[in-house]
Amino acid sequence: MDWELMPLEGVGPLCFGMRVTEVAAVLLGMTEVRRFQADPSFPETLGVEFGTGPAEPAVYAYFVGGQLFCVAVDAVHGPQVTLWGRELTACVPADLERFLAHAHDCGVINVSYGPRGNPGANGLGLVVRVQEVAGGDVVTRPVMVGRAWADRCTDDWEGAIPECEWVGRQWTYPGHSEHWPPPGYTPNWNGWQPPRRMSAAGAGSSSTVRTRW
Repeated sequence: MDWELMPLEGVGPLCFGMRVTEVAAVLLGMTEVRRFQADPSFPETLGVEFGTGPAEPAVYAYFVGGQLFCVAVDAVHGPQVTLWGRELTACVPADLERFLAHAHDCGVINVSYGPRGNPGANGLGLVVRVQEVAGGDVVTRPVMVGRAWADRCTDDWEGAIPECEWVGRQWTYPGHSEHWPPPGYTPNWNGWQPPRRMSAAGAGSSSTVRTRW
């Protein structure tokens, strides 16, 4: 399943601003798996997981005020998201980072990094996260937001992307922990816990990793 990213407007069949029922109607072959509070500081932020089964999450949709504002795609079971023909899902992180750096150097986009080291482009409403899959591989996981929420979206402290999307494996950089929260650190989440991701157990082989430039 291939989805084209239409920066700031939508991805695949999803358009930012949709209601939950509208999102469910266009995700053919998927069903709603669960709902959860997506952020400890903003209890009104609703996360809805869609998949082909309880252990096969494919798409995470986030709503505020009843409107879709953020979409994340699972690296194992989710659709292949493309931007200008370039695959964004389940890629080798270093390969995709080179693509972003090249586009930045050519003046096509302005790439920035958040405090936790995740690259993205506010002008596209795109952040590239990483996800650990079976076998210990780490591959890319695109997270996208709509126009009204794109300002500073790469900033994992002040941007609109919910906290649950920043939890887990991080990009590897010297001097930075590979996980958030880092070992020995307890965030002030006031009892909130991020939803447990189910996909790593069913990740399968290295065929999920895409290395095309």
